[in-house]
Amino acid sequence: MDKKTWIGFLLIAVIIVGFSLFNRPSKEQLAERQRVKDSIELANALAYEAQRLSDSIQATLPETITTAPESGLVAAPTVTEEEIQSRLVAAYGPFAPAAQGKDEFITLQNEKLQVRLATHGGVPESARLLEYHASKDSINPLCLFEGEESTLAFTFTTANNRVVQTTNLYFTPMPSDSTNQVILRLPTEHPDAWIDFIYTLSEDYMLHLSMEPHNMHTVLAQNINSMEMQWRQLIPQQEQGRKFEERYAQLQYMLVGGDTEKLSENKDDDERESARVKWIAYKDQFFSTVLIADDAFSSADFRSLVQPKHSGYIKEYLTRTSLPLETADNASVGMRWYMGPNHYHTLKAYDENVEKDSRLNLNTLVPLGWKIVSWINVILVIPMFDLFMGWGLHIGWVIILMTLVIKLIILPFVFVSYKSSAKMRALKPQIDAINEKYPAEKMQERQQATMKLYQQAGVSPMSGCLPMLFQFPVLMAMFWFLPTAIELRGKSLLWAPDLSTYDAVFHWSFNIPLLGDHLSLFCLLMTIVNIVYTYITMQSQATDPNMKFMKYMMYAMPLMFLFIFNDYAAGLSFYYLVSLFITIMQTMIFRWTLDDEKMLKEMEENKKKKAGKPQSGFMARLEALQRQQQQMARENAKNMRR
Repeated sequence: MDKKTWIGFLLIAVIIVGFSLFNRPSKEQLAERQRVKDSIELANALAYEAQRLSDSIQATLPETITTAPESGLVAAPTVTEEEIQSRLVAAYGPFAPAAQGKDEFITLQNEKLQVRLATHGGVPESARLLEYHASKDSINPLCLFEGEESTLAFTFTTANNRVVQTTNLYFTPMPSDSTNQVILRLPTEHPDAWIDFIYTLSEDYMLHLSMEPHNMHTVLAQNINSMEMQWRQLIPQQEQGRKFEERYAQLQYMLVGGDTEKLSENKDDDERESARVKWIAYKDQFFSTVLIADDAFSSADFRSLVQPKHSGYIKEYLTRTSLPLETADNASVGMRWYMGPNHYHTLKAYDENVEKDSRLNLNTLVPLGWKIVSWINVILVIPMFDLFMGWGLHIGWVIILMTLVIKLIILPFVFVSYKSSAKMRALKPQIDAINEKYPAEKMQERQQATMKLYQQAGVSPMSGCLPMLFQFPVLMAMFWFLPTAIELRGKSLLWAPDLSTYDAVFHWSFNIPLLGDHLSLFCLLMTIVNIVYTYITMQSQATDPNMKFMKYMMYAMPLMFLFIFNDYAAGLSFYYLVSLFITIMQTMIFRWTLDDEKMLKEMEENKKKKAGKPQSGFMARLEALQRQQQQMARENAKNMRR
């Protein structure tokens, strides 16, 4: 290697070493990471031992039913109250008074959300959305979770090294001055030491939890200033189309700073996140349960598990993380639950009048496509949808009006594309003459003559493709918007009872690969109309008789859409059906207004005007390149003959 190469390698090494040193964490940061790691490892070890001891104690508690000596059965050994209390203290330490109690439930409710809190564990036991219903239940409110479907546990480490979880403890309801607030108190062996879990329900879908300690500095360990949190939830199947619902059910979370991450929606997945996390979302197709930290969650472990098809559940989500813990009085740890629909405006409203760095960005739970596609949805599709919905129209008319507006927007591009195809069709006799003059063996001469004809006639083959590329993002925006619009959920149209899922008119007991166990009527009609449109398009285009395979492929594409969209939302298939009808009408109007003979005369006049004029720089370079390739081909042929 020469001197410059060695200097280059040396500079690269200096940059890499300098970048590593610059981004190396400080001593304080390393110490904090090690302290958190040690605390979590200690908490896990102690929690296992405490749980084992707790299970053994529960197994030895006296039965309520005793056996008579004359029955011939051996009576269980009597356990005294002192022994029970001793074992509870050994397992739970100062939290022993909370180890026994009775199950009680307290309900918080507004017009949209009903949350039931359990004294055993002190966390929400169920959540119901009063404005929505499951797909197979039109009477009862939609249930996000209930009972064992959701568990949330906080782990405390006591001063005498006892590790206890709130799932094993009973809270005491305390009086509150507000009807939308519930106070659950976790007592200790000290009458003046406790932790209050204060729940406050807002007017929408947000439930706030504030954990406030009182005189806990003598109860909890002083060397640990964080507590572990474990959250698990099963996501029940809420929609008719399980396959489609699985595509949108996923675990998402947002880091402090605004970056949003997600786990795979197609398979089991897990992720270890070392950065601080602002919120964690257990997401379904149309509904989510989101846990939002007032400050932030520490490094977290996430896991998503796909559930068996006939289990009645879509996914199981699990999270293990930690929260800051302050034992001083008037110190509190807070978090919020969002339990509600994945509705764009509802989620976006939580960022109104909020500084950019403090925004939650919950609206990212609504999938709107790639960046350019989501941008079109935000500035065009969603406002247009809201406008037509605000007129009080039926959802079918809303989709029809949206289709008309979109067709008007892309009409200039469609017209340019059709006009280019019409010009190519008018030049077909001359192109056929070129093909006869230059056989397939002289492909380069044929291409050169064809390009010269296009240049003289003022026709660009790319002019028919570029307009289609411009309208593609708009079409993709609707593809992403309609299946995720919760406004379509439960809305009927003709034979379809719910436009947010497939409109099956035929069912069978077996599964056809790619198609499934049903046939959707809107999808079938869309496929038929698409085949008709393909036939009309093929009749109006100049095609090479030798390219029969491409002709068959054009007809195969609509059939492929039948398999692709059979599971998709009926609202999307209806949109494509209306769009195809309008496209066919546009094509017929273009055909009536554009005269092939007139266009051919214009192109002939254009050829005369350009005769003798120098070619454009691009065309001149293209022809020079083709002549160079032809010369190289001749020389290669001569060499082969020699």
